[in-house]
Amino acid sequence: MTNEKCDKLKLMYLGVDIGGTKTLVGLMDDQGVILKQEKFPTSRIYEEAIDEIEKTAKKFTTQPLKAVGIGMPATNLDREYGIGINFGNLPWENVPIRSDISRRLGCDVVVENDAKLAALSESMLVGDEFKKVLYVTIGTGIGIALIVNKTIDAAFGDAGGRTIILEHDGKYQAWEDFASGKAIKKQFGKPASEIKDKKDWAIIAKNLALGFIEIMAMTEPDIIIVGGGVGTYLDSYIEPLTRELKRYENPLLKIPPIREAQRPETAVVYGAYDLARTIYG
Repeated sequence: MTNEKCDKLKLMYLGVDIGGTKTLVGLMDDQGVILKQEKFPTSRIYEEAIDEIEKTAKKFTTQPLKAVGIGMPATNLDREYGIGINFGNLPWENVPIRSDISRRLGCDVVVENDAKLAALSESMLVGDEFKKVLYVTIGTGIGIALIVNKTIDAAFGDAGGRTIILEHDGKYQAWEDFASGKAIKKQFGKPASEIKDKKDWAIIAKNLALGFIEIMAMTEPDIIIVGGGVGTYLDSYIEPLTRELKRYENPLLKIPPIREAQRPETAVVYGAYDLARTIYG
């Protein structure tokens, strides 16, 4: 059905957050209110993942959708054609996800890096106070995005924590290899949700601070928002993290306020809606 016919009905959008381990799908109205949502494991097989998204969307509504926004952990994304070329934590390569979803659901589709969409969503909540928002999502990997005046800075790369190479334990490593949620579980034998020892959090904070300093120097943000699974425990490590960052502060590098994401679980879905509505609404 054409978008002209869709316009005669109540406009609805689909926001999709494809993560390395789980996928969250949300049905949203024209005001950005989530009407229905469902989470399921992300299949390592691309076709199965697409099948599950289609099945969930059609279970939510039989009405044609105005547009679909998709966030995914692509480290290399062809935005012009909607193709995910490489993924940090999924074995997918060169997947034409925009055309696949558009064909199955019959509406326009926009795809974007998941960290960028989460950043866009969170910036909408603080954008009247802070113009330059740096978003860092710490989950299976580490994603980074910069928002300026509520607009995605497309020049800021998609690979996130993989592009920041630091000296750690006497060797050079990608930041997410020793500071992500996956790295935390490997080092401490349990996920961040089960860590209670302040000494452990101090170690985690020190590892995180190394990358924060690098991206702060590059972007000079007005605020840093921390999201993702590890971001939800910011209260557990904000004090040691701030102490570590203050060690590097100088007249040319000021430490901005650091806040926890307001919608850590649904930020990508909201960002997907924001982008889809901006382009197709």
